[in-house]
Amino acid sequence: MEQSLIFDPELIRRYDKAGPRYTSYPTAVQFHDGFTEADYRRQAEVSNRQGGPLSLYFHIPFCDTVCFYCACNKVVTKDRGKARPYLDTVYRELELQSALFDDDRVVDQLHWGGGTPTFLAHDEMAELMTVTGEHFRLRDDDGGEYSIEIDPREADADTIALLRRIGFNRLSLGIQDFDPVVQKAVNRVQSEAETFAVMDAARAEGFGGISVDLIYGLPHQRVDSFLETLDKVIAADPDRLSVFNYAHLPERFKPQRRISAEALPSPQEKLDILHATIEHLTEAGYVFIGMDHFAKPDDPLAVAQREGSLHRNFQGYSTHAECDLVGIGVSSIGLVGDCYSQNTKDMETYRAELEAGRLPVEKGVTFTTEDRLRREVITELMCHFELDTDAFGDRWGIDFDEHFAEALERLGPMAEDGLLTLDPGAIRVAPAGRLLIRNIAMAFDAYLDEAAQKRFSRVI
Repeated sequence: MEQSLIFDPELIRRYDKAGPRYTSYPTAVQFHDGFTEADYRRQAEVSNRQGGPLSLYFHIPFCDTVCFYCACNKVVTKDRGKARPYLDTVYRELELQSALFDDDRVVDQLHWGGGTPTFLAHDEMAELMTVTGEHFRLRDDDGGEYSIEIDPREADADTIALLRRIGFNRLSLGIQDFDPVVQKAVNRVQSEAETFAVMDAARAEGFGGISVDLIYGLPHQRVDSFLETLDKVIAADPDRLSVFNYAHLPERFKPQRRISAEALPSPQEKLDILHATIEHLTEAGYVFIGMDHFAKPDDPLAVAQREGSLHRNFQGYSTHAECDLVGIGVSSIGLVGDCYSQNTKDMETYRAELEAGRLPVEKGVTFTTEDRLRREVITELMCHFELDTDAFGDRWGIDFDEHFAEALERLGPMAEDGLLTLDPGAIRVAPAGRLLIRNIAMAFDAYLDEAAQKRFSRVI
């Protein structure tokens, strides 16, 4: 498929409203506490009947310092001793979770996120991987995708060597911005030297994929200053980049109250930063995957998109569509069988539930047939920018145009604006509509209303 992108400022201004990122459908807004541990266990049985490999996500919530922009579930502490009791509880969850899944299901994807996973001591990281291998069937080669989020301030060459030795083959480096004024304003002071030293160490150790995270829309950012950071990153030659839009929601996320709204770039400046970023990345040879993700043309994400096998889950875009995702740790979200589930966000409740021999499932949702229909439509459009509606209708035994008449009606004005084409038997997102793919996906969201929409960030 073509992976080009057109930046149309007028269209972006017209369509820049709040909406889901669709890392799940139904979205987390529809998760409810009527979904219980018993529901999750039933879906694990469904998952075993379906078979296939597994994906494991581990949430390591600890951070040494708080980044003011952060909206993640985290525990900010300088007491490294807090990791030990948490790991002991995670091991209990691993034991309970692994009992639900057939032993022959290989873990093709594994991810440690946070928080800051490398908050853990070296022996704790090695132990966590060892215990995981005692409960789940980990790969002993690089055929899977085992990745970890890295804060370069919490890692050095010895850390990277250890991570490679225990099985990781991909890593994601948080940078956000090298401008010292911006760094001070968001309480994340991080030097270029320590950042690129980690990247160099990862290459020396044979990591197969290096991704970099940047954020635009932070206080004091300007086009020229952000491009200075971007050009330094491009020169370092990462395989993937994620360039996230900062969503300022201080009423929901307390650390963001430390950021002065007056220091944030104007909507026009923010748009200019995004435009310049896209131009620089395109000129450097990166292709637009979707949302905020860019990759080299030979990266597995770009290849999967061209081959029609790209997937989207809670970690973003993925090459492992066939994996059921088991979430481990406080606040973790899983996709097992025909459900989404989320563990409790409260550390004490998490520990108490597991000590009592119960999985700490706080909420979730079991898919209806309609959910599964719409989930597939949204995933196809988000990942591949096109949908064969005739083939989809045959697969599901429906008349697509009749079943989704309301959605197609909502897409009509977007087609007139050049965001997409509604061809006989196909929906194709145009290069000018790819930055606005969230708007297009929203047309198929049966749950989205004005009240729900206010819970999400703006699309650009």
